[in-house]
Amino acid sequence: MTIALGFLALILATLLGWLLKQSFNTQPWVAEVVGETAHHGPLGTNTRLIALLTLLAVVSSFFALILSAYALRMELGDWVPLTEPQLLWTNTVMLILASIVFQWTRNAAVKDKPSRLAPGLLLTGLLTTAFVVGQFLAWQQLQSSGQFITSNPANAFFYFLTGAHAVHIVGGMYVWARATAKVVLGRGDALVIARSIELCTIYWHFLLLVWLVLFGLLLST
Repeated sequence: MTIALGFLALILATLLGWLLKQSFNTQPWVAEVVGETAHHGPLGTNTRLIALLTLLAVVSSFFALILSAYALRMELGDWVPLTEPQLLWTNTVMLILASIVFQWTRNAAVKDKPSRLAPGLLLTGLLTTAFVVGQFLAWQQLQSSGQFITSNPANAFFYFLTGAHAVHIVGGMYVWARATAKVVLGRGDALVIARSIELCTIYWHFLLLVWLVLFGLLLST
C-alpha cells in the first residue's frame, strides 16, 4: 500500500513540478512568441499539454485519496480479501498492448507516415475496448461466485476502483474516436490530428501506469 501511494505521489509531483516550471520560467513576452510558433510541433500549443497534465494531476490526486481510504478501511476487522478473477491478467495484457500500439501510432504521426495512423488507431481502440469489456466480464465472474459489491468492504473497493479506472478509459476513448474518425474519413488538418494522437498517447500511458498500481495493490491485499 505504501509503495502504491508513493508511486501515485511521484506521478503527481512530477506533473505539478512540470506545470510550475512552465508557469514560472516563461515570461509573458516569450509566451506570445511561443503561442505564435508552437503549432509547428506535434503537441501544438502548450495550452493543450498543460490542460492534459492538469487533468492527470487531478486524476492522480483522486486515486491517491481513494487508496488512502482503502488503506485505512482494510485495517478494520470486517475486511475479507476477495479472490481476484484470473481474467484481470488478460485485461492487463490488453491495456499494455494498447499503450504500445498507441506509441507506435504516435511515432508514425510524428514521422509523417499517414498510412500507419488508421491501422494503429483502430487496433488501439480494439485492444482498449477488449480491456473495458474484460473488466465488465470480471465483475460478472465475481457476481456469479456470490461476491457482490455489498458483500464485503473489500468487494466494494474492488468494484469502485476498477469502475473508476474504466470510466477514465471510456472518457479517453471519446477523444480517440474523434481523432480516428478524422483519419479514417481523411478529414482534418494533419497537425491537429498529430497533436490529438500525441496527447492521447500520454493519457493512455498514464492510465496504464495507474492500472498497474491498482492491479498490484489488489493482488497484494
